[in-house]
Amino acid sequence: MKDLFKVSTRTIVATGLGAAIFTLLFMYVKVPSPIPETSFQTAYGLGAFFATLFGPIAGALIAFIGHALSDAIQYGSPWWSWVIASGVAGFVFGFAFKRTKVELGEFKGKDILTFNIIQVIGNVIAWVIVAPVLDILIYSEPVNLVFTQGITAAIMNSVSAGVIGTLLLIAYAATRTKKGSLSKE
Repeated sequence: MKDLFKVSTRTIVATGLGAAIFTLLFMYVKVPSPIPETSFQTAYGLGAFFATLFGPIAGALIAFIGHALSDAIQYGSPWWSWVIASGVAGFVFGFAFKRTKVELGEFKGKDILTFNIIQVIGNVIAWVIVAPVLDILIYSEPVNLVFTQGITAAIMNSVSAGVIGTLLLIAYAATRTKKGSLSKE
């Protein structure tokens, strides 16, 4: 558990790079939904990928910073309830860090299932609980609207993290040297 929250130079560099890519994806690579102010965001697939490789601290910071920068650039100021929810989602995604064998060159069956259970839990907590409650508390938004937006976001972000994150992790695992694959001659 101690290693789960360890921050190294590698983690800091990955956080900066991840936040920059997350910001760009969040701004430019999204598909609008019929629900106002809610889009299918490819950024959450990338965020889940980075969080699985670098842990919950990196995952939280990548999503929080990326979302905050995107909102500030596009709209002039962040929508804090959803920025915080992004950070929560990224944090929970990071719990896949020590629970998969992606760094050992394996990401199949059980690892894919573990990753996807964790990311769905993270998306549900972030978008069905955190974002709507903070929208009501901070911005006095209508209850029906924020929960509709939150449920829609949870579904779309789970699909994004599930498909894009899984594909990126499979591809990454394929680049890693598998344990015991090298033999002495």
